Amino acid sequence: MKEMLTTTKGYTVVILKSAPNRSQVEGADRIVWEHGRNNFRLRAEGILSIVCPIMDGSGISGISIFNAPEEEVKTIMDADPGVQAGIFTYEIHPCRSFPGDRLPE
Repeated sequence: MKEMLTTTKGYTVVILKSAPNRSQVEGADRIVWEHGRNNFRLRAEGILSIVCPIMDGSGISGISIFNAPEEEVKTIMDADPGVQAGIFTYEIHPCRSFPGDRLPE
């Protein structure tokens, strides 16, 4: 196990949350669509490795794992259409994992 732990790599986890005023934002559905489009672009570029929307009414809107350092992820998230419109807020957390890990099919 100690040997395997030396093969981990740094990633950044984002916990996306619904902002309290989400329901009052005009055009929120369109903005959320653009947020999703942005996620697809980031996935295609290899920056966003895992994206998991959460729709259980808990106030957490999603969890993502970025293949980028915290500073870059903060810049990306601050430019996100949903964050800019006040629909989402987010937390950033550094983490480590094994390169190549993936969700089972």
